[in-house]
Amino acid sequence: MKTTIELPDDLLERSKAVARRENSTLKALIEEGLHLALRARTRSRKRAAPFAVQPFQGDGLSPEFAAAGWDKVRDEIYRDRG
Repeated sequence: MKTTIELPDDLLERSKAVARRENSTLKALIEEGLHLALRARTRSRKRAAPFAVQPFQGDGLSPEFAAAGWDKVRDEIYRDRG
């Protein structure tokens, strides 16, 4: 597939120089860069730990709220605040 992209002049010139020095093409260099960028993003998403409640003291949520959704918890927090 063909597409057109705009690059800063200095980035394009440096990229062309690297491609020439490595006896490669600008296309191959761009493809490699995109593969690396996409792989890094995939890895960083996989590493992100799911959110977990970390109680300061005690045993965590009381049984009343252990399986409750955020709506119920929020309603209780603000119950007496009008």
